Parts: sequence; structure tokens; C-alpha cells
Amino acid sequence: MGDGHLYVRMGRPYPEVKVPVNGAATASCYSGARGGGDVPDITLFIAAEVMSISPEQLAEQMAELARGTQDVLTPAELEKKLKRGTPLRIKAGFDPTAPDLHLGHTVLLNKMRAFQQFGHEVTFLIGDFTGLIGDPTGRNVTRPPLTAEEIQANAQTYQRQVFKTLDPEKTRIDFNSRWLGPLTSAEFIKLAAKSTVARMLERDDFAKRYRSGQPISIHEFLYPLAQGYDSVAMRADVELGGSDQKFNLLVGRQLQEQYGQEPQIVVTVPLLEGLSGGDKMSKSLGNYVGVDEAPAAMFGKLMSISDDLMWRYYELLSFRPLRELEGLRHAVADGRNPRDVKLELAHEIVARFHDVAAASRAQLEFMALSQKVLPTDLPEMVFFAEAGAQDVPLATALAAGARLVASGSEARRKIAEGAVRIDGQKVSDAAMRLPVGAVHTLQVGPRRFARLRIEKPA
Repeated sequence: MGDGHLYVRMGRPYPEVKVPVNGAATASCYSGARGGGDVPDITLFIAAEVMSISPEQLAEQMAELARGTQDVLTPAELEKKLKRGTPLRIKAGFDPTAPDLHLGHTVLLNKMRAFQQFGHEVTFLIGDFTGLIGDPTGRNVTRPPLTAEEIQANAQTYQRQVFKTLDPEKTRIDFNSRWLGPLTSAEFIKLAAKSTVARMLERDDFAKRYRSGQPISIHEFLYPLAQGYDSVAMRADVELGGSDQKFNLLVGRQLQEQYGQEPQIVVTVPLLEGLSGGDKMSKSLGNYVGVDEAPAAMFGKLMSISDDLMWRYYELLSFRPLRELEGLRHAVADGRNPRDVKLELAHEIVARFHDVAAASRAQLEFMALSQKVLPTDLPEMVFFAEAGAQDVPLATALAAGARLVASGSEARRKIAEGAVRIDGQKVSDAAMRLPVGAVHTLQVGPRRFARLRIEKPA
């Protein structure tokens, strides 16, 4: 690379053709690559110049790229690739199964952005073909596949939302139907022959379904193979994914070796905890922050997290360097109010998905509402969660804890009416839960207030 040539990336999977400046071409195809007249697509790109990288720069990249990850397989191989000084091909695949993203989805996008910041080539791969199969990850029944129309509609929404995190000038959007769609039946059979049923049953969700007698459709075995073939077609150096995707990512690594390629590095990120801690962020649990939510709602939700969870959100969601986060931790340890540090986090995230002016207005509204409406002389009440529980339902806290309503059903009705606020912020989610260790000012209607601390059982 950086030798005065153009490189042509072609085919299923792509071989590389090196084209000298004088126009003469020599093919340099890895084992198993296809060439010739049936190649459906050719992509030209200028080979990047080799960049020298100092030991200090290497150490900084390794620290930031490993930040907040669950697995890096393997760190030594990643360091070896980085030492070459050429931009790495980074791949992250997304099946467009839902049209709207929440902050939990952006943990992976943030890691893609980190690679972008260090000059690597990032591809946001939309699994329009694999979406037709249906990802079996984490399922105890066969997932119904999406229609082509649903996939296209969701993909368009994805593209609009991801550029709130990724640099559109440095991000390549691709669709895996581009190489999986043209595969013939014979080629799919050859692909299927590169794995075994025993290997597939190593996957935890397949193994559980097999042991319990739940049916596993043959096409579900094709999903990790198709996802793995994406890495072959793209000649990926690094593949990113959630921790629940580790098996699929390792299949891509295995297939690359079988196709004669250097295996990709597998980097997985953890699932972000929801607002109440414990459970992962999920719309179905009502503990999420949507990236398209209004600034004030987003700000208020972020201010509702516990002080301990705040550091987890800083690690996985903030763009601030690690050394700054260490400085914030030391400041809190030395007496700075954690609420002030949480305000900085909320402002940063709201500004990212809206703008700085909107974030500042949301902060002013939050502060004004907190200072103007909420009483400051409320006695602190304590409510003990059940043994082993990490949080309590808001309805239970309002009824049994703060005794602001007569029953849980009345609490849910008041929430539906818009009559409930937490720390001055209106609550509309009746399924919301309050984490152990949190202290909140609860309000029902214009005049009923209580300050409640959630504690573990004595």
C-alpha cells in the first residue's frame, strides 16, 4: 500500500488487482477468490500511504480502542495490525430490525467512531440480505424474517440516525445483498460445507433450544455463515459487534482463514444497562433513552440515573478522553457534587443528538424546574427493595414507599394522566423502575411530594 498503485477490489469475495500507474495490471488473488467475466462489482480505491506510528501513538490507540470493550480477540493481533501503519478495514453489521435507535445501540457506533478518529476505514454494513433470514441470536424460537419493504424503510431511518455519531464523510454505507444476493444455490452449499452442525450447536442459544426440544430451522444455521461471509467479501481487518454476537463474529474469522485471508480481529462491546441499572437498555422494559427524543426528555432521563451508573455511561457513551474521566473521578472523590458531573454528561449527549444550544436550554429548564418547583425541606423516607432486587417499580415506590397514592393501580393511572414527576421531570412510562441507592423527589399532582431513598434490605 502507498506504492503508487491503484487497488481494485472485486468479486465474491473480493480479490485485489494491483494497477501500476502505467496501466499494466497484475492480479494478486487470495485462495478461493473469484475472478473473470462473472465478477458482478468492481470498487476502485486509492491505496493509503503507510503512516509511521510511534510507540506512544500505538499505546494511545490500543487504550482508546479497548475502552469499554468486553472482548478483543486478540490484543496482540490488533497491535500487530496497527503497527503496520496502514488504515484498517473496520466492519460493523446492523440488521435493520427496528427503525429507531436508543443509546444502547450507540455503544457500538461510538467504538466505530473511535476507529474513525484514528484514521481507519469504517463501513456501516446494513444486513438487508441477512435480515431476510432473521438473526437467531438470543432467541428461543425461530425469528420471523422481515419483508424487503420493511428492511428498506428501516435502513433509511438507520442512515439518518447513525450520522449523529459517525462522520458521514468518513463512513461507508454498504448492503450485504450486494455479494450475498448473487450467490447461486451451489455456492451457498459450498459455503454451508465450511461449517458443521456440531460447531453450530456450540452456540449457546442453539444448544439450549436443542436440549429443550425447541425446533431449529436449517435456514437459521445459514445466518452466522452469511454474516461470516460478509467479512470475507469485505476483507475485514476488524469486526465490531455486541457481546451477544461473539459466535457470529468468530465464524467470520474462521471463514477468512478458510478463504486464505488473514483473520479479522473480533471486538465486542457490552450491552448498556438501562436507566434503572441491572437490565439492559430496552424499549420493551421502558428503561431507554431514544436518540430522537426531545432534548428536555433526554436530559431529564439521563439525570435520573444513579451516581454509580453515571460512570458506566461515561465509559461507554462519552467521547471525552480516558484521562479526563479519571480527572472527574478524582474530583468527585475529593468532594465535587456527582450531580454536577452528571449534568456535564447529560449536556454532552443531548448536544450530540441535537445541538449545543438545545442541550443548554434543556439544562436550564431542568435546573429551573428543580429549583422552582421542588420543596427543599422534605424529610427523607427510606424504602427497602426485596432481597436480591436491584431496583423497584416506580408504582411500588409511589404507593408503598412514599405513600403518595393508595395503590399501585392508582400510581399507574396517575402516570398515564401525566400527574407524576421525578425530580421535577414528568414521567410517562408506567414500567419505569428506580435503582437501589437512588434518592429522588417524587411528586403526584401539584401538591403531593416525598423524598424517597431506595435501599437494600437491612
